[in-house]
Amino acid sequence: MNPFYPGVAARALHRCEYCHAPESVFNFPFEVDHIIPIFSSGQNEDANFALACRSCNLHKWRETDGIDPTTNQAIRLFNPRSDFWNDHFQFNRRTGILNGTTQIGRATIEQLRMNSTAQIAARKQWSKIGIF
Repeated sequence: MNPFYPGVAARALHRCEYCHAPESVFNFPFEVDHIIPIFSSGQNEDANFALACRSCNLHKWRETDGIDPTTNQAIRLFNPRSDFWNDHFQFNRRTGILNGTTQIGRATIEQLRMNSTAQIAARKQWSKIGIF
């Protein structure tokens, strides 16, 4: 296990810092993501770590930018250390969809594929039982 995991997970309240999936419903721990990848001059330090579910970490990988589907502009991705989640994302309880309320939110949702069919279905169920 990543030695930074306990502190990063506690700070994130055991939720993916990108899509807000609750770690408690998965059968394995979430991953410690480098917000700015090491190869892009990111540091191996707490200020550059985010807790990420496997899906978000897989789709984010080395990316720091995404494309806003509304403007087709390249936009930096959501940074859990400097951005507030509620400023960029809104959850629709009826549909289970995450909506980007800013260019950063929309680009992050697209790049990380946060509205896949499986994720939407999971969020709807999590919402019904009060964990999302």
